[in-house]
Amino acid sequence: MRGIQFLVDEKGEKSAVLIDLKRHSELWEDFYDRAIARSRDGEPRETLASVKLRLQGRKRRRNG
Repeated sequence: MRGIQFLVDEKGEKSAVLIDLKRHSELWEDFYDRAIARSRDGEPRETLASVKLRLQGRKRRRNG
């Protein structure tokens, strides 16, 4: 694939990848987003309903 090169170790096994960001910026963004999501996998989750309530509370405090 053009714009993507694999680096290999002394055994000939792929150990890294070099991506041409001008050509494949969307590929890098997808990879990076996935890496961030995976790093947060064990974090506690918050429901959409609780986020909405929290934001409504902030809005009320600002306006009143």
